[in-house]
Amino acid sequence: MAGLPWELKCPKVIGVKLTGEMSGWTSAKDVILKVAGLLTVKGGTGAIMEYHGPGTESISCTGMGTICNMGAEIGATTSIFPFNERMRRYLNATNRKEIGDAAAHYREQLLTPDQGCQYDQLIEIDLNKLEPLINGPYTPDLMTRVSDLGETAKKNGWPLEIKVGLIGSCTNSSYEDMERSASIAQQALDHGIKAKSSFTITPGSEQVRATITRDGQAQTLSAIGGMVLANACGPCIGQWNRKDVKKGEKNTIVTSYNRNFTGRNDANPGTHCFVTSPEIVTALVLGGRLDFNPLKDSLTGSKGEKFQLQAPNGKEVPPKGYDPGEDTYQEPPKQPEKRRAVSVHVDAASNRLQLLSPFARWDKKDLVDLPVLIKIKGKCTTDHISAAGPWLKYRGHLDNISNNMFIGAINAENGEANKLKNRLTGEYQPVPDVARQYKAKGIGWVAVGDDNYGEGSSREHAALEPRHLGGRAIIVKSFARIHETNLKKQGMLPLTFNNPADYDKIQPDDTISLTGLAGLAPGKPVKAVIKHKDGKKEEISLNHSFNDQQIEWFKAGSALNRMADVFAAEAKH
Repeated sequence: MAGLPWELKCPKVIGVKLTGEMSGWTSAKDVILKVAGLLTVKGGTGAIMEYHGPGTESISCTGMGTICNMGAEIGATTSIFPFNERMRRYLNATNRKEIGDAAAHYREQLLTPDQGCQYDQLIEIDLNKLEPLINGPYTPDLMTRVSDLGETAKKNGWPLEIKVGLIGSCTNSSYEDMERSASIAQQALDHGIKAKSSFTITPGSEQVRATITRDGQAQTLSAIGGMVLANACGPCIGQWNRKDVKKGEKNTIVTSYNRNFTGRNDANPGTHCFVTSPEIVTALVLGGRLDFNPLKDSLTGSKGEKFQLQAPNGKEVPPKGYDPGEDTYQEPPKQPEKRRAVSVHVDAASNRLQLLSPFARWDKKDLVDLPVLIKIKGKCTTDHISAAGPWLKYRGHLDNISNNMFIGAINAENGEANKLKNRLTGEYQPVPDVARQYKAKGIGWVAVGDDNYGEGSSREHAALEPRHLGGRAIIVKSFARIHETNLKKQGMLPLTFNNPADYDKIQPDDTISLTGLAGLAPGKPVKAVIKHKDGKKEEISLNHSFNDQQIEWFKAGSALNRMADVFAAEAKH
């Protein structure tokens, strides 16, 4: 898009062979929940997930979209399915017939796996045997069969009462998803009952919202007590003004979202969030408890009668076609000269918008005696680095949103979040406050982390904020791929321990020097010198994945700075 080359390390290919046929309560969501359970949140890092086999024919186009969407939760570079008639049907229904026709023409040559092709790893899933799954809490790879959920919850002390069920958002809000959920809700209405838990529905697009309103699914879901929210990320990304529980109070919610990290949905670390299919969420809010098994347990109707829920059903595309809804798109000027003439004016007093200033260029010197701002213990997702929820109103104001930097990360020194020792004053303060004081004194810093650092949302602010507040390097056991690249784009040094055990050598009150940076090159380790409080020094080796292009980003101070340099040079010619 910027007219510049983009280089990506050639990924591995993990094959997922699907056999059998989906039916009953099993959904596309269960396929990716199963894969996440098998591979874990980092098992797909540096790999393309290629789904293939006869079982792909029983999954709708939007179902395949759900599986590919959630591939990010296992670290996948991307996920693909072979082209088939279900994709073509969806393209036709969404006014993209010419794309479907072109894909069909090249299907055998380009869009189907080669006969006898070899995968770096192969997973086989029999859809005939796949049961409905629910993953969580606190991580999207902790897999449990819905039929075992009650027993597992009791064993682990998870709160059994379901406070809220939430369906929709980007990954599970297709017409098919909403109709399957509505088919469950209609069975409850037929017996005169409503949801026992609070229930929210987030359409993933204006088109879906308008279509399910026209066709009645929205009204059916509302009739059992559901609340239809705006077409937005909503509670999935923490945009949820939740008031039914106090912060810190243990409680359970079930969602059809992608992610369920600590505090992600409601900023409450006591919330146990489980991810599953929309239809299972809908069934569970009718039962109101984790130990209600919708596959075999009975509900009680308004007249005292016992009844069991029947498996959901739904059409993959609306028979009447999609209703596009309200058109809110504002097209920019078509003429290039008019586009270039557009300027953005921001009120200097605004606390929600702020124009970005270029980050400083590398001064061609080694980074010497950088204090360890924080040594992080355990899981550190992009939500731990840059919390969502109420902070999202500051997304357009880098300085203000930086006040959430690392506030969810656990400090290895004391086992607490957002409380660390200021090496200048000796006082314990919030992480952003300490970073700001270091920055004001012209002191750069490093952060040290554990495995799969930066998993979760591809949140640019999780890289922007450390850079803005004076960070120079992030040193960890391993990175989630997207976040590692985001750090590079902001002029940071994402580095990994050559020996993961060296994580234990670094103490929270150490300083670290990164030397030999003038010779930074692809595949060449970086030397780090750890200086302990007692003056003793240890030398360790750090790896990186920079290519030549990305090294230029570091030297320029950021990828945007490098782009500006390239465009300026081209303009001179």
